[in-house]
Amino acid sequence: MPDSLSEQLQSDMQCEGLLECFHGLKPLDRECFSVLVESDEPMTIDAVAEAVDRERSTAYRSVQRLLQTGFITKEQINYDQGGYYHVYSPTDPEKITSEMQRMLNDWYAKMGQLIQEFEEKYDHTESAQASS
Repeated sequence: MPDSLSEQLQSDMQCEGLLECFHGLKPLDRECFSVLVESDEPMTIDAVAEAVDRERSTAYRSVQRLLQTGFITKEQINYDQGGYYHVYSPTDPEKITSEMQRMLNDWYAKMGQLIQEFEEKYDHTESAQASS
């Protein structure tokens, strides 16, 4: 993925790249997310690991990153005899996009503030040098 903003704007980015761009997620995270989205039912870690052909612990770390970002949800299923297991489902896309839009607005406001600070700092310096 490109590092600078100008490189990002010139790259051929796809919508799934937003997972990486906004949250620093990895390609495996994107793959796990896609598996969960394509599934008709919530999935266990074992099922996700099998679908992405990775070890359970590797899939678990990826699913944890997706949980932390809010892209997926976790539900506890209880056994009748006692004990439980967890299943994972994608979060409603509208909720995800609303959060990404909020983050983008916050970023835009912060960048605007930094640009203004840059202009004030360096415009002031040039004015002081010109009057000397």
